[in-house]
Amino acid sequence: MGGLSVWQQLRENLPNESLIFFGDGLRCPYGSRSEKEVLEFTVEGVERLIAEGCRLIVIACNTATAVAIDYLREHYPNIPFVGLEPAVKPAALTTKSGVVAVLATERSLKGRLFVQTSAKYEDKVKIIKAVGEGFVEIVEQGREHTAEAKSAVERVVEPLIAAGADRIVLGCTHYPFLRETIEGVIGGRDVEVIDSGSAVCRRVAQLLDEHNLRADADAVASYRFITLADDDYLKRVESRAYGCSSEAKA
Repeated sequence: MGGLSVWQQLRENLPNESLIFFGDGLRCPYGSRSEKEVLEFTVEGVERLIAEGCRLIVIACNTATAVAIDYLREHYPNIPFVGLEPAVKPAALTTKSGVVAVLATERSLKGRLFVQTSAKYEDKVKIIKAVGEGFVEIVEQGREHTAEAKSAVERVVEPLIAAGADRIVLGCTHYPFLRETIEGVIGGRDVEVIDSGSAVCRRVAQLLDEHNLRADADAVASYRFITLADDDYLKRVESRAYGCSSEAKA
């Protein structure tokens, strides 16, 4: 379900581009799995998307990006890939307190991209890392507006604010679905929540132009959804996809 937070922004910002969404509801979450498993699952998904005719692929999962993006770019040189990494840079450049918190999965926080990006700013700001325990499962089950979700968010977010963080980076594509709950816990305190969605859209647009892949201005976009899970999960994916967009399903 997490990749739908990226799907939403792509659909709204690139309305002429057709999108195929692959969601691995069968084996999610990836965050606590081994690197071998995550790489295997990600390659399987990429192969499926290529078979469906995709010419640009967004790895709409921070964990999969952390583990697999280098492998994918090496082994599929003709496919432009866009990966996700926690938005440390904008958080570090705008923090007033000098403390930035990054919420992500365990695997993402160990990934090369995050480690390298964090190293650029660790001498300027304090970066606190935290795992969103239970967040992915809550979103997968559609329970982000429950008392359970609020309690889970409070357990993770309150210590970050107490430690002085005034920027909280959402480093997992599931977490934006909890944004309203996170902001509710923050309340009136001067803390900003940041995610990577807009940066991903800009990079996708740039690559579409660089590789001459952009759809015609009058193209009518189509949307398809694929999952390894059952039909009920697929229906929930489709429902959430259109429900989280500002437009109604056509």
